[in-house]
Amino acid sequence: MIVKREIEDFFERLFFAPKPYHFCIILLLFPFSLLYGSLMLFRRFLAKREKFSLPVISIGNLIVGGSGKTPFVIALATRYPGAAIVSRGYGRQSSGLVEVSRRGVILASVEESGDEAMLMAKSLPQCSVIVSENRKMAIHKAIGEGAKLIILDDGFNRVNIEKFDIVLEPESITNRLPFPAGPFREFSFVKRYADLVLKENRDFKRKVFYHNLGPKMLLATAISHPERLDPYLPDGVVARYYLSDHAYFDEERLGKRMDECGADTLLVTQKDAVKMEGFGFPLSIIQLELEVEEKYWKKIAHTIQRESSHIRKKNKNET
Repeated sequence: MIVKREIEDFFERLFFAPKPYHFCIILLLFPFSLLYGSLMLFRRFLAKREKFSLPVISIGNLIVGGSGKTPFVIALATRYPGAAIVSRGYGRQSSGLVEVSRRGVILASVEESGDEAMLMAKSLPQCSVIVSENRKMAIHKAIGEGAKLIILDDGFNRVNIEKFDIVLEPESITNRLPFPAGPFREFSFVKRYADLVLKENRDFKRKVFYHNLGPKMLLATAISHPERLDPYLPDGVVARYYLSDHAYFDEERLGKRMDECGADTLLVTQKDAVKMEGFGFPLSIIQLELEVEEKYWKKIAHTIQRESSHIRKKNKNET
């Protein structure tokens, strides 16, 4: 476990904050990045896209790790009661299609859903959440359950689905190479194939709220690149406890770490908090929301209306 975390830390630094010595590794990995990026590009061009009987709005990014997708999905779905969110369910301890919630009623455990899917389910009482490796199957399931709109979480790389692609882009990134030499899932220029590219601190901003802060807090989180929380941390953090992205916490280990550093509460993100329900510790919560320029919400609404109109006309003509 320790070795795994050290390897992850090394690559997170190589991806997001490379030092001069990292560039030797980047140079060695560059041919593999070129091959990987080329394969992903051919895949995008050759894919046959399936159209569905509802508009599909995809929220994605080009880099591994977090870029605000989950809070954006929540903000979007809040505007459309009856929407269904389809996600992969990263980090879940299940496989196949799992209904996480149906119009606000929770139908699965966090272990079955994954942390992000459970956070969305608990945050959206008027929507439904489905996780599946097969996104097409999940979309058909959502349509069968009466969804009014499909929101595809982390869907930019789902190239076999006809959709309106929104890509979230970080304010800046040093290493712009594809995996494994860099954090990009495809060549960075592929963003031009998105319908809408939103850049942090230009088109949207993060807003952070805190709940139940304590005088001495242990920051415990299982997110990618946890150092990105540093600018948002409140006073009172006495120690840090990091796990791999989407990992599950052990209550006994957390208790020992709290005793070691003299912490009164655990400081956690909302994504971490859904995996700690029932733990015997007071939680201090970091709540992240996105403030998006209104013109983009209007553009998305116009797209949904236009696509819905096209689908209704097509169905009418076919009958």
